Amino acid sequence: MPSFGDENSRLLIVGLAPGKHGANATGRPFTGDHAGILLYQTLFNFGFASKNESTSTNDGLNLVDCRITNAVKCLPPDNKPVGAEINQCNEYLANEINQLKPGSLILSLGLLSHRAVVKALGLKQSDYKFIHGAHYKLTSNLSLIDSYHCSRYNTNTRRLTVAMFHDVFRKIKSELDKDAGQRNAK
Repeated sequence: MPSFGDENSRLLIVGLAPGKHGANATGRPFTGDHAGILLYQTLFNFGFASKNESTSTNDGLNLVDCRITNAVKCLPPDNKPVGAEINQCNEYLANEINQLKPGSLILSLGLLSHRAVVKALGLKQSDYKFIHGAHYKLTSNLSLIDSYHCSRYNTNTRRLTVAMFHDVFRKIKSELDKDAGQRNAK
């Protein structure tokens, strides 16, 4: 499954894997599944998307300063990736992360995505615990913010609410705006 969005963006969103009835069927991450509803509405609300919903690869939606990828590139059996699949795809994620420009931020959606990001950078898992809303400086030029995945299960059980997700995006906007201000002052 290819990534979606601007290759020169400062925000990289890392999901888990293409959903069977969503991205695997549509060809775009978080398109055609429940998780995409909250994600694309939020991206639009915070200025990262040109539309508030994603329906297909030719719907005219563009991402602004944002790119979406997955820790696992292909549909996993039973729609649940195992460690071997995450390990196999980790090089793709590492390459995606290595292309980010200084001052970029990664949003990991869920524990497995968080772990895949930490692994892709060759960092120690024990130094970066997954906590919803946590903000980590990974390198001098790269930060990570964690969020619960915007899945139907997490939103239906209220593990993740719209307000909680918006709080994460407020942190993202603040961090990116602060970095842009510092770069412009130089």
